Amino acid sequence: MLKFLMMMIFMIPLCLKQNIFWMVQMLIFLMSYLFMNLTINLNLFSNLSYFYSCDLISFGLILLSIWICGLMVMASENLLKLNFYYNFFLFNVIFLLIMLYLTFSVMNLFMFYLFFEGSLIPTLLLIIGWGYQPERIQAGMYLLFYTLFASLPLFMGIFYIFNNMNSMMIYFLKFYNLNYLLLYLSMVIAFLVKMPMYFVHLWLPKAHVEAPVSGSMILAGIMLKLGGYGLLRVLIFLQKINLKLNYIWISISLLGGFYISLKCFCQVDIKSLIAYSSVAHMSIVIGGIMVMNYWGYNGSYILMIGHGLCSSGMFCLANISYERLHSRSMYINKGLMNFMPSMSLWWFLLLSSNMAAPPSLNLMGEISLINAMMSWSYFSMILLMLISFFSAGYSLYLFSFTQHGKFYQGLYSFYMGVSREYLMLFLHWFPLNLMILKVDYSMIWF
Repeated sequence: MLKFLMMMIFMIPLCLKQNIFWMVQMLIFLMSYLFMNLTINLNLFSNLSYFYSCDLISFGLILLSIWICGLMVMASENLLKLNFYYNFFLFNVIFLLIMLYLTFSVMNLFMFYLFFEGSLIPTLLLIIGWGYQPERIQAGMYLLFYTLFASLPLFMGIFYIFNNMNSMMIYFLKFYNLNYLLLYLSMVIAFLVKMPMYFVHLWLPKAHVEAPVSGSMILAGIMLKLGGYGLLRVLIFLQKINLKLNYIWISISLLGGFYISLKCFCQVDIKSLIAYSSVAHMSIVIGGIMVMNYWGYNGSYILMIGHGLCSSGMFCLANISYERLHSRSMYINKGLMNFMPSMSLWWFLLLSSNMAAPPSLNLMGEISLINAMMSWSYFSMILLMLISFFSAGYSLYLFSFTQHGKFYQGLYSFYMGVSREYLMLFLHWFPLNLMILKVDYSMIWF
């Protein structure tokens, strides 16, 4: 451990000599390595948990945030060579990482709300500042107003709780019977918009299509998980009323997930297809959380981690193709296997994980969620079966459409990829498929 740290410290001047990107990436990955080793010493971790209120649900999502932010910097190097504002970009990424870290590690409802909304600002700056087309302004407004419109009732609900209970600590509130319909709706809807649930999902494809690769990675990898994390925390003290009303959200999510899966087959924009597939996966997560049983709780958490790595990797692949063909259209991105066979392997590996093939975390999460929702109602089996089938369908559709056929004659570049790109894809795929060896349900605390 000491040798590793010394090696990293001595490499810093070399990285500065090369460029600032490598230094920032190295320090972020070093931070994730140190944070990962906190659980080895359980006494240290329990002391930290009293200080930060960081249990193992927070731990996994904080680690995912640090990992994805490091990969964001790695993915954006080509983009930022053409732009003088790279220092501001790096500051933006670090600020976003701090906001996410604080969001996942506080147990005070108001502080959680503050950092939850604070993480929106750097994401908005990424989309508006480094987006590709003039429509990025409209996409930024969609993102801002959808999220803020739903968050104001959450803000009022938090202060209503404080006014009546004299406490905003989440774990204290589970002893109170908060059985009020308006309070329930105000606390839950903000997180359903962030997930997003079908009917309030229109901001997501628009934001993804207009965002740069770093914006798409952080949106798919972390920002959607804020909604799931908020639901896991808030439903602790809204259990009774949620058991009466959960059928509404589960029905909308499953029907919406099925419809969105069909809509994926109609997309011609690669990023739009990946964005809609995120909505379909998150619909199953909402169902698992709302069922409120052990399988659903664990399955939703595992699928959130798996989907964060998988969709982020797919957006990286879409960007690698975009840099060579200067288009996201599937009619132009054809026959990529002819001149990038190594990249074709990574398309296959990440799309197979997206359709929940073993040994990915997505498979474990989906099995748990199917188990949870079938124990709630056997009728959900029909929609779950269709969502799972079409999830494999649109993944194969994307792979076969982009990798096979005659390639586009107006290629901008023929280069097959640099080591940075392959390393970046490996760092998405490796934890996604080998973390399953470390998953233990008994580690996730309630």
